[in-house]
Amino acid sequence: MLDILYQDEELIAVNKPHGLLVHRSSIAADTSEFALQILRNQIQKTVYPAHRLDRKTGGVLLFSLNKEMDSMAQQLFADRRIDKTYLAVVRGYMEDSGSIDYPLRKENGTVQEALTHFKTISRAEVNIPLGKFETSRYSLVEAIPETGRMHQIRKHFAHVFHPIIADRPHGCNKQNKMWKDRFAMDTMLLHAQKLCFSHPRTQEKIVIEAPLHSEFQRVLDLLKLQA
Repeated sequence: MLDILYQDEELIAVNKPHGLLVHRSSIAADTSEFALQILRNQIQKTVYPAHRLDRKTGGVLLFSLNKEMDSMAQQLFADRRIDKTYLAVVRGYMEDSGSIDYPLRKENGTVQEALTHFKTISRAEVNIPLGKFETSRYSLVEAIPETGRMHQIRKHFAHVFHPIIADRPHGCNKQNKMWKDRFAMDTMLLHAQKLCFSHPRTQEKIVIEAPLHSEFQRVLDLLKLQA
């Protein structure tokens, strides 16, 4: 069962667990469970994904309940009329706030503009030596992507040398191994926290928020990071 965060006659949103694919994919033949099929069976209705979340990312995932709304909802994302807010735990101390303006290349070679705004919520330092450093430092960061490129937040934080913990292949292998060996933690710490938009049908302001999943919260507790 998926945790339903919002539902009306034409839209439904769930809190997707980390590690769950949105829909069937030829690149993931190792799994038989998908958010689309689980939700369809759960509510006994056809559902259409309005957007995508990486398999490793948890949080707010929006679906439409009919073809007309599917087209309208996807247009909201295409026109950047949906505000998306993510939370991430990254390596090192991030600046208080800023923007990462760094174009990203698609698989076909096309370069696309990509812009992510961020704000640091809290920082932690723990007495765990790693590499040349005597301690390990982390930041809990709020990320607001203005564009919606594949793996944008993951690639942008890696680009500024603050990769997301447990991100593969964009993250830090030493950090990822340490978290897996020491804390049995292998969940990528990126969470789609909130969607804000005007309902395509009624123009009512909709705000959908997703609670953190248990592994993300466990890391915050371990590091004493305040969300």
